[in-house]
Amino acid sequence: MSESSPPERRRRVRAEARRNVAAILDAAIQVLGQRPQATMDDIAAAAGLSRQTVYAHFPSRDALVTAVFRRMTDEVLAGLDAARLDEGPAPAALRRLLEVSWRTFDRYPPLPAPTGAADVELHQPVHDRLTRLILRGQRAGEFDRDAAPGWLVAATIALGHAAWAEVVAGRMPADQAVAAVQASVLRVYGAEPAD
Repeated sequence: MSESSPPERRRRVRAEARRNVAAILDAAIQVLGQRPQATMDDIAAAAGLSRQTVYAHFPSRDALVTAVFRRMTDEVLAGLDAARLDEGPAPAALRRLLEVSWRTFDRYPPLPAPTGAADVELHQPVHDRLTRLILRGQRAGEFDRDAAPGWLVAATIALGHAAWAEVVAGRMPADQAVAAVQASVLRVYGAEPAD
C-alpha cells in the first residue's frame, strides 16, 4: 500500500512547487539586485535549487524577470487596495498611491521592465486605479479638468522612473526622491500643495 493517497501526493507536489517558485523569485530579487546581468545558473545556486528546477518553472530569463515584475505588481495592487484610494481628498489619495508604489519598488532591483503584452498586462491594473483616481479628482475640481487622464498617467510613470534612476545612480537619496516625485506629480495634476 502506498504511503499517501494520490490527492495527498498532488497537494505535497503543489506545495513543494510553490516553495520552489518563492525561493527562485526571492533569489532572483537578491541576485539581480546585486548583479543585474546574473545568469539563471547564478539564481539557481542562490535559491539552493538545480538549474533544471529553475527552468521547469521559468523557461527563460525573460520569463523569470516577468514573474518578478508580476510579484511586484501584486504587492503594489495589494498596497493600493489597502490605501483606500477611493476615500478622502484625491490629492491625499494620490500621495498614498505614490508612497505605496515607491515603497514596493524600493524593495526590488532595478530591472528592465518586460515589453509588449507582458508590460501592458502588468501595468494595466495600476493604470486603471490611477485613472479612476484622476477622474475622481477632476470631477471634484481637485485636479486640472483640462488635462487628459492618459497624459497624467504617463507623466506620473515618467516622473517615477526618473526619480528611481536618480536613486539607482546615487545622485539622490530615496527619501528625497519620493518627496520630489510627490511634489512634481501634484504640480502636474494642478493640485494644491500639501499642508
